[in-house]
Amino acid sequence: MKNIETKKEFSPKQREELLSALKDRFEKNRNRHEGLDWAKVEAKFKANAGKLRALNEMERTGGQPDVVGQDKKTGEYLFFDCSAETPKGRTSVCYDREGLESRKEHKPENTAMDMAAAMGIELLTEGEYYELQKLGAFDTKTSSWVKTPSDMRKLGGALYGDRRYGRVFVGHNGAQSYYATRGFRGSLRV
Repeated sequence: MKNIETKKEFSPKQREELLSALKDRFEKNRNRHEGLDWAKVEAKFKANAGKLRALNEMERTGGQPDVVGQDKKTGEYLFFDCSAETPKGRTSVCYDREGLESRKEHKPENTAMDMAAAMGIELLTEGEYYELQKLGAFDTKTSSWVKTPSDMRKLGGALYGDRRYGRVFVGHNGAQSYYATRGFRGSLRV
């Protein structure tokens, strides 16, 4: 299985390196979170170390997580994977365990849903994927599995998104499919 390290303890140095990387990305990409203050975001981490570990996994697997908004009702900050292409440490995976087990041969090591759960994050929904694409051009050479409605999943399908020809597309595949250029993007509420 692809290596997920969400249970690993942070050294103070690792924690500071992650917070520094997140702060730098926050400052360089103000268009993603206009009107939000980094000090308030950072304070949320200090109250919940588990969320910081999940963000570390997003970072470690190439997601380049960044704040993309705040839930006005709960006050939670919303992080999405903002890497230009689908995170490299999360590719060549089927959509879910059922899809993986339905393959007769050439099974991948893991699934998008299992990896996301182990990391403590959620796959982007179709709506979140479109919101992400308003912030820049993502997945122009790759594609990302997105959370699939249960009625579609019961029929064997799963959704993915990408950007081609200057346009965002959400398409479908069998959940057992996997490609070297398809991974998944996650979201985390802090």
